[in-house]
Amino acid sequence: MSKTVNLEELKQHTSKDKLWLLVSGKIYDVTNFIDEHPGGDEVMLAEAGKDATEAFEDVGHSDEARAMMPAMLVGDFGSLDLKNTAKSAVSGNPPEFEGAVQTGSNVMYFIPLSLLVAYFAWRFYSSS
Repeated sequence: MSKTVNLEELKQHTSKDKLWLLVSGKIYDVTNFIDEHPGGDEVMLAEAGKDATEAFEDVGHSDEARAMMPAMLVGDFGSLDLKNTAKSAVSGNPPEFEGAVQTGSNVMYFIPLSLLVAYFAWRFYSSS
């Protein structure tokens, strides 16, 4: 039988002495691996208490790293308040900040795109 870990329990394991990470809906005890992590302990500690899935996938971990994960498995992530608690755990932000995060993401694409359009407009008009 697999253990179910809630957000409260996950947040109790956020130090270098006892570190659990949430990746793809599963909780992993990475305490014994933290000193061996190629990216350093700061990277892992920064993802403590929230969903580390995006950070884990963005880095592109090797097959060897993925093969180590089953030995560190604590259980599945679960929550009594799936509407709010799980959403905030998955995003790493409280529910009241969800809209702000999405808005920030859109601005992240708008500004560089605007600069790119302005650059090509300048090149077009300056060569005429």
